[in-house]
Amino acid sequence: MDITVNGQARSFEGDPEMPLLWYLRDELGLTGAKFGCGAGLCGACVVHIDGVASFSCVTPMTVAEGTQVVTIEGLSPDGTHPVQAAWQQLNVAQCGYCQAGQIMQAAALLAETPAPTDADIDAAMSQNICRCGTYPRIRAAIKRAAGQGA
Repeated sequence: MDITVNGQARSFEGDPEMPLLWYLRDELGLTGAKFGCGAGLCGACVVHIDGVASFSCVTPMTVAEGTQVVTIEGLSPDGTHPVQAAWQQLNVAQCGYCQAGQIMQAAALLAETPAPTDADIDAAMSQNICRCGTYPRIRAAIKRAAGQGA
């Protein structure tokens, strides 16, 4: 199977039903996407597949074949993506475990909806769980990244 990860062509010859998350973490050493629930319910594993925020824990390699995958490591090599910058400026992370998935979800939202309303943010981010409850800071960072907030 051929797949492009963070702009680099890759080849995979393992179990076609293996979740993309394990390929990224175990085979490629890209550990930004985290294992949370394994059922596509928490969002810790979110990556972009052909520009769409996707749960890598429930995406088999057969589905990822031939796609462009971007992980948190590939979103911006130097951490200057507007969402990453806003996250840092507003000190969004607390424990940090979910934050790569949160950032990837937020980046996908802003790519599709550059000036999101609170309802847009709530709808997009409702699939990502933060056990620390940083939701107000997440919303503020998304607004800042969109040029709407302080």
